Amino acid sequence: MLSKRVIVCLDVRRGILTKGIKFAGNQDIGDPVESARRYYEAGADEIVFYDITASAEARGIFLDVVKRVAEVIFIPFSVGGGLQSLNDMYAVLNAGAEKISLNSAAVKNPGLIRQGALEFGSQAMVVGLDVLQVPVTNSIPSGYEIVIHGGRLHTGRDAIAWAKEVADLGAGELCVNSIDADGTKNGYELTLTRRIVEAVPIPVIASGGAGAPEHLYTAVTEGLAQAALIASIVHYGEYTIAECKEYLAARGVPVRSTW
Repeated sequence: MLSKRVIVCLDVRRGILTKGIKFAGNQDIGDPVESARRYYEAGADEIVFYDITASAEARGIFLDVVKRVAEVIFIPFSVGGGLQSLNDMYAVLNAGAEKISLNSAAVKNPGLIRQGALEFGSQAMVVGLDVLQVPVTNSIPSGYEIVIHGGRLHTGRDAIAWAKEVADLGAGELCVNSIDADGTKNGYELTLTRRIVEAVPIPVIASGGAGAPEHLYTAVTEGLAQAALIASIVHYGEYTIAECKEYLAARGVPVRSTW
């Protein structure tokens, strides 16, 4: 069985590491470059860097921060936020990232996914899905809606249907983030995660809601995710990456060791 990955998320606003709850009330909490280095040294399998306001502010990503992060870590590193074209993707990869993460831009222009997959390979293309639970309707039969621009804009797209479309377009991985669970530390949205895992043939990262190591365990067992993304629990020093991995390993989940 392939090792399950523990991925640390760095949400960045105006070049500063920030964290909120359900995409609101963000507070600045530190330097993303120093944090990335610390998490790399602590045993993170990957780092995800999101410029969380780039799309909503219609600007490019902070490439200087991407370059500085790439200089201090030597693990896979994906970057998202404000990427609108192949040129934007080239710029991020040239700055040192190994993967591109599309979210809002992919919804507005799904062809970007195929273009990126053909140009850089599916392994470099991650698509983020920000998902909100809503009433079941004819257009959203799963009861899960895709929202974009940092949770500001409802799309009317069904999350399960969009996940299938994204996989068909050539994405190599999905990062499924539940807005309802984001930052709450009450656990991942397992029903959403599992439904998407069962709907697509590509790896799925569970995101939003980790508050303790047992939440990572349920994400990769009950939720069937191939990886779990964490933020608050390590940003605020509640648990270490090693503690999370040791918890998983003790319960038979294969992980890359930090010890």
